[in-house]
Amino acid sequence: MELFDLALIWAFIIGFGVIMYVLMDGFDLGVGILFPFAPDEESRDIMMNSVAPVWDGNETWLVLGGAGLLAAFPLVYSILLPALYIGVFLMLAGLIFRGVAFEFRFKANTSRYLWNWAFAGGSTVAAFAQGVVVGAYIQGFETANRVYTGGALDWLTPFTVLTGLGLLAGYALLGATWLVLKTEDRLQQWARRLVIPLLIAVLVVFIIISVWTPFVDPFVRDRWFNNLSLIWVFPALGLVCAYTIFRSVRRHQDGMPFVATMGLFIFTYLGLIVSKWPYVVPPDYTLWDASSAYGSQLFLLLGLLFVIPVVLGYTAWTYWVFRGKVRADAGYH
Repeated sequence: MELFDLALIWAFIIGFGVIMYVLMDGFDLGVGILFPFAPDEESRDIMMNSVAPVWDGNETWLVLGGAGLLAAFPLVYSILLPALYIGVFLMLAGLIFRGVAFEFRFKANTSRYLWNWAFAGGSTVAAFAQGVVVGAYIQGFETANRVYTGGALDWLTPFTVLTGLGLLAGYALLGATWLVLKTEDRLQQWARRLVIPLLIAVLVVFIIISVWTPFVDPFVRDRWFNNLSLIWVFPALGLVCAYTIFRSVRRHQDGMPFVATMGLFIFTYLGLIVSKWPYVVPPDYTLWDASSAYGSQLFLLLGLLFVIPVVLGYTAWTYWVFRGKVRADAGYH
């Protein structure tokens, strides 16, 4: 007897893991995107030191979300991976280049500039690939009999390129507000000057995608315009966050721009979820269609109930230990 809707519980868990990854790895990817434009090499040292203690822990959420998706919704893997092989490969390659650069850059002398580019290039490629994957999810996948039937490059369209550029700008905004929070003096002032131009870029791309999406997916158009409801609260709250970013930067606040940027991401993410709900492989398969067996979901859920508190605990502890400003004369390395 099925006492609980485990597919719904797993959808919440995986959705939570995804947004945690976007928020927590997003700002250190953003720092990497901004890396080549830093004022000088000392500023780059500070930028990398600001994320070095936490970046690998941030990626725990990617592993958690990916493993949970495979266990709870295997149909998603069997369709999305063939559809997105190249995009996923680019994302993982970018994350590998960035991870290696973290360690080798501080040990290099004559080759340091190469690791600078590896860190920046890996961050940029990974962020762009993630945005393209989001765009591919919005536009849907060609399937038949629970099998992907499209081509290897169907994911690469003008729409997905735009979503990739949009996530690049969004992560760069997260990175800039993170630097406002964690740094001082010249580097902080440089980062603060970037926030409003990046915010404008994010809003412009967001508006274009919002106008374009109903033409890409009629289901989204029907969800938003034929059934007017509380769904419109999410873009409204996103605009409130955008205004808060603008106001707090103008007032030279350190923490609020970063908090408001996270809010902007959260409400955009919730808007995406309600737009496509309950489809996990649009336009054909819902989360219940894609679910694994009830017993399998229950067994894995019992184990995950022990894992998630541990991940939350050590994540909170890490951020607490490395709280405060990062300075040039004291860093992780």
